Amino acid sequence: MTATNQLVADRLREAADLLEQQAANPFRVRAYREAAQTVAALGQGLAEIYERDGIEGLDALPGVGPRIAAAIVEMLRTGRWSQLDRLRGSLDAERLFRAIPGLGPALARRVHEALHVDTLPALEVAAHDGRLAAVPGIGPRRAAGLRAALAAMLGRTRLRPREAAEEPPVAVLLDVDRQYRDAAAAGRLPRIAPRRFNPEGRAWLPILHTERDHWQLTALFSNTARAHELGKTQDWVVVYFHTDTHVEGQRTVVTETSGRLAGRRVVRGRESECRVAYGIPESSQGSPSASRADRKKAPKSPPRAQNAGRLT
Repeated sequence: MTATNQLVADRLREAADLLEQQAANPFRVRAYREAAQTVAALGQGLAEIYERDGIEGLDALPGVGPRIAAAIVEMLRTGRWSQLDRLRGSLDAERLFRAIPGLGPALARRVHEALHVDTLPALEVAAHDGRLAAVPGIGPRRAAGLRAALAAMLGRTRLRPREAAEEPPVAVLLDVDRQYRDAAAAGRLPRIAPRRFNPEGRAWLPILHTERDHWQLTALFSNTARAHELGKTQDWVVVYFHTDTHVEGQRTVVTETSGRLAGRRVVRGRESECRVAYGIPESSQGSPSASRADRKKAPKSPPRAQNAGRLT
């Protein structure tokens, strides 16, 4: 076994162990262990397979599949695996983004603070839907270059339009946010010790792995510099989501502080859908009196998704 294969197999096993400790779905744990066994038993290097056959060659390996193939490509191209860093509590988005050609330290920080994403797939989606180009200092031309760089780093020529747009419904994200905050407050969740902003090494950050239909979701309180600066580490909840076919992204759920959604939990970037979910009519948006009346009538709890799933 090559040194690279050994490193990838070890990381896949570590991810399986951490997911098991964090009460994730046993099938998900087993998938990573089976992929680790496949990689450990290979008679040729993963890098050689990738250079010859692309991500499709990795996907075709027994027990690997598209999502783990994409993770292997990320490890081969960047030396890191953002999902494992998240499970460890060591994810540093700014450092990760600095590995992208064309993003220096200042721009990496600005992108992270503006978009509230911290993985390469989530940044790639933002590069396709226009959010990255809107970050000061980026613009359309640089965003196009970053799109191409991200596609190369993630092992694909382009992101399909459907992938760029597909996300769980707002009701699902709000329901996962509710489940996470309720379970965290009751002390029912495993806790990890994030490396950033945690000099004592204290295990304070609750983590939830759960499922809704074909979505696998992970929720944590935000551990970003901005959340600490504003005292929102117990309010902002980051929900990561993916499918087995590698559709992947993240959203942040916050308590809105102004406007007609004030006091309610809101998915940042999908506020209009939240208004619909809470039953706030679009036609009355401009009326302050209507806004006050809506706040009195509206339910305090977010809408629950059907097939809400279970704590896993």
